[in-house]
Amino acid sequence: MKQTVILGGYTKRGGAGIYRAAFDSATGELTEPTPLVSTIGSPTYLAVSKANFAYAVDAGQGVGGVATIDLNQTPAKVIAEVLVPGSSPAHISIDETRQLVFASNYHEGRVNVYKIQPDHTLVETAVAQHDNALHGPKPEQADGAHVHFAALTQDQRLAVVDLGIDQVSTYPVSAAGKLGEPTILKLPAGYGPRHLAFNSDKNIAYLLGELSSQVSVLPYDPATGAFTLGQTQSTIPADWHDFNGAAAIRISADNQFLYLSNRGHNSLNVYAIAEDGLSLSLIQQLPTEGDFPRDFALDRTESYVLAVNQKSDNGTLYRRDAATGLLTEIQKDIKTPEAVNVLFLNAD
Repeated sequence: MKQTVILGGYTKRGGAGIYRAAFDSATGELTEPTPLVSTIGSPTYLAVSKANFAYAVDAGQGVGGVATIDLNQTPAKVIAEVLVPGSSPAHISIDETRQLVFASNYHEGRVNVYKIQPDHTLVETAVAQHDNALHGPKPEQADGAHVHFAALTQDQRLAVVDLGIDQVSTYPVSAAGKLGEPTILKLPAGYGPRHLAFNSDKNIAYLLGELSSQVSVLPYDPATGAFTLGQTQSTIPADWHDFNGAAAIRISADNQFLYLSNRGHNSLNVYAIAEDGLSLSLIQQLPTEGDFPRDFALDRTESYVLAVNQKSDNGTLYRRDAATGLLTEIQKDIKTPEAVNVLFLNAD
């Protein structure tokens, strides 16, 4: 299967921003990434709509927001930017049903909701500002709310993960892009939640704690929109005492295996998911062959995984066994300048 790999990243050390590579899952061949869009600042995360428009983090001088990029054109073209004073978001996701974009702003402690217009540009419809007077006990939490992730639950509510206040909030969302009153899960102090992955077969999510280096099972009640905290375990070995910040979390389409990355320990973890979805068993931990693996992704066939190391500017490609979930390294030292986000798309 011919695929396109899109990498989002910083533009602080010479990185161009968004890169593109070609990938063939029949052979495992990945071409060297080349710049795709280099006119916006540090597009560290992006999401691509079914209409093939990318919505990317956009950082300007004293402003931040979201850029709309038309991937149907060659070369790809930035067609609009929505920028406001302050910092840029950390995460972006798309609601295809209601044609909404959710931008999670870590430094500002908020989620911005945008409506996708017929021309694929964005108009803001709502803002959920978390309370910056609250904070967890760790130094990274001292200045209050830090929204790191927002995406739809199985029943189309918006789950918002706040690292700064150790909280997962679940908001009702209207067709017009308005947010209702949230249901809130308070986590143990210092958990520092970062990202969620959803089990598409069951009312369960899996939560990754950046600051605590933990992964947890979160059973979900669709009647109330409430998560509860279930099985929790460390993502790093007991004898690892240096820095680690858990980063990305992904689930296989068959909901049998969970994957996550550790920055500092510089590893990928593979978990087998129990049949009932309520427990995880670590079955593999392997190095990413670089420093600070902030993101990785499964390809469209789920036969491969590509991880990118932010600080060492290199990526590593693994072959994935669908039956066992296990990974085997097949290529390393792929040039990925300042890359921190990985997407696999159908080939152009």
